Amino acid sequence: MTRILLTSLCALALASGAFADENHAIHQDGAIPSPADAFKTAAFDILAAHAHRDSRLVTFHMTTNGVAGSEQPDPSGALAGAPVLSYVWPTSLDPAVVGFEGGTGILALAATSHPDFDDTPLFDENNDGNPANDGLLWHSHWVVLTPTEACGEGALGVRDIPEGATPAMPATWPGLPIFIDSPGYAPLFDGPEISLTVPFAKPDAVSGAAYDGVTSALRVNTNIHAPLLCVTDVFDIASGDLSLPGALN
Repeated sequence: MTRILLTSLCALALASGAFADENHAIHQDGAIPSPADAFKTAAFDILAAHAHRDSRLVTFHMTTNGVAGSEQPDPSGALAGAPVLSYVWPTSLDPAVVGFEGGTGILALAATSHPDFDDTPLFDENNDGNPANDGLLWHSHWVVLTPTEACGEGALGVRDIPEGATPAMPATWPGLPIFIDSPGYAPLFDGPEISLTVPFAKPDAVSGAAYDGVTSALRVNTNIHAPLLCVTDVFDIASGDLSLPGALN
């Protein structure tokens, strides 16, 4: 179950003209189109995913069939079993590009919401003076995804860090025993659109990279490790098959 955060009036406004913004992913050359599906939750029903580079800045964005970001998880009351909702851009980039140990899985940019825990200890997203209570607000992560049979047959999970291992991590790694970075880039919402703009120290390293768009649910393992965070539901994949057909130019 999820909570509707915006009113039906917002949805009406969306239907009457929000798609007119020509900066949205759905209007971009080279975007990955995805057909609307009335059986999917509109906020996670992808219509298009796109990424483009301007020097060292890359903007990842996604157009949905509803109000992007309008649904967030209901709290479970504990970290164990906590639900997570996400908008994700899997890429062909090596994880080392953003500071992870290289060759360790699929590097993906994600915007997530999870009310039961806060994994951005360096940032106070709600500006209340407490950086440890902002998990519900949409925020960004780099994650490394790997096939994780412990999450289910054919399922993906965020790569775990085994006890005693010390793989390379980005400077803004939040200290969790998984391959996750909390860089503080703010997701922006504009009706059906979500976008994230991120910098790269070496712009040429990302030119021509492949990408896709995914909306999904994850859940913290009830034993809080091994694996810690599993993908439990995929709502939509822009390409339909996670083939990463987008090219970052």
